[in-house]
Amino acid sequence: MNITIYTDGSSRGNPGPGGYGVVLMAGKHRKELAGGFRKTTNNRMELLAVIVALETLKGDGHNVLIFSDSKYVVEAVEKGWVFGWVKKGFKGKKNKDLWLRFLKIYPKHNVKFQWVKGHANIPENERCDKLAVAAAMSSDLAIDEGYEMAESGDGNLGLGI
Repeated sequence: MNITIYTDGSSRGNPGPGGYGVVLMAGKHRKELAGGFRKTTNNRMELLAVIVALETLKGDGHNVLIFSDSKYVVEAVEKGWVFGWVKKGFKGKKNKDLWLRFLKIYPKHNVKFQWVKGHANIPENERCDKLAVAAAMSSDLAIDEGYEMAESGDGNLGLGI
């Protein structure tokens, strides 16, 4: 099955309250996802949007095209940087917990990334931005354990999430 996904992340302050937004489309089907966290970063929310989108897919082996305005995420995967980071144990790299989570789901599908300019009147990207911002402004924000544990110096980096 061919699946098109748009993702976006938002952070009000960096770090600060943040959120992600996702639009998944396959044939006539469409699904929107969003979530917010009390303290996180924009890059974490950009990456988490991709992870949540891929984890939501039912079954394996889908052809997935992900549109993201995050050069951090798109280039890390498309240029293969993340695979080098794994070999080096993510030494000096942030968001290890999320990258490891991404690498568990990524090989289950044929995933391609396409970078898009943010705030360029691309309807689905704009929708994801609205979802992410609304999630970040929600009154019921979750704890980004990976971020808060890393920030506090907890050695396990929230790998249990």
